[in-house]
Amino acid sequence: MFRSNLMLSATLAALTLGFTAVPASAYTAYITNEKDNSLTVIDTEKLEVTKTIKIGQRPRGVVLSKDGKLVIICTSDDNIIQVYDAKTLEFVKTLPSGPDPELLVLHPDGKTLYVANEDDNLVTVVDIEQGKVVSDIPVGVEPEGMGMSPDGKVLVNTSETTNMAHFIDTASHKTFDNILVDSRPRVAIFNADGTQLWVSSEIGGTVAVFNPADRKLIGKINFEIQGIAKEAIQPVGVRITKDGKKAFVALGPANRVAIIDTATLKVEKYVLVGQRVWQMYLTPDDKLLLTTNGASNDVSVIDVAAQKAVKSIKTGRYPWGVVISKD
Repeated sequence: MFRSNLMLSATLAALTLGFTAVPASAYTAYITNEKDNSLTVIDTEKLEVTKTIKIGQRPRGVVLSKDGKLVIICTSDDNIIQVYDAKTLEFVKTLPSGPDPELLVLHPDGKTLYVANEDDNLVTVVDIEQGKVVSDIPVGVEPEGMGMSPDGKVLVNTSETTNMAHFIDTASHKTFDNILVDSRPRVAIFNADGTQLWVSSEIGGTVAVFNPADRKLIGKINFEIQGIAKEAIQPVGVRITKDGKKAFVALGPANRVAIIDTATLKVEKYVLVGQRVWQMYLTPDDKLLLTTNGASNDVSVIDVAAQKAVKSIKTGRYPWGVVISKD
């Protein structure tokens, strides 16, 4: 028994040392819980929940205002956007949207919000300050992914049923190109310098990487995980480090995050996380990646440098969206 206790203590000490070796990142993460109608707040330095509040029905996509003072959330079953104070978590106001808003993205001007409305095949353009709809942009069936170019000139929306990426001019609010991708595209995201556009296809099981300048395919990433059925590997969330060297892809019910070299488009490693990993967000220093795991009701914390998960944090039911403050 004494020897067993010593071994247990040594193991715990090793785990503690490994955990404290993760660089501290003093930011705040906001997690939408789809089934609980709640928002969970996590301190990324302590890696623990600080508060959970009730919000609108079926919250999914979430962004922060440009100044970081507001949390802006798609409350999909309410058919509106809800806005909360990022510090006090007090309700501020609602913003209009179309039916079943799912994902949203903020223009670099800080005042224009673009919302994908899954049920009406439109992207709604909302003026945050005036609280009114500026324009509605027709897109494909079941719009979801919302990728904004770094210069704010191009918005890319994905339509799940049409299997397309739609390129939209943000000045005219007109679509100027459509690209066919693999089945059920979910997320579109530009790298920091705007030279790559990544589009994940959930049912197709791939991620396509395009040159946004000419919309030509640079390459396509496929995934293979030993012991996991191909149909269970379903790419959804994508995140790219600021230096553009590493990309991360959430693989849904495969319960893995793929780490990819963006130069070669080769998978370097698969990191085991919680169940049905969906969306992800990097801390501003790119040291930690937080993933929402809907089926296990938790957030996994990945140490980016070590390329391993270091902690699981319990949330509400079906955590869906995640965003992290810049301060």
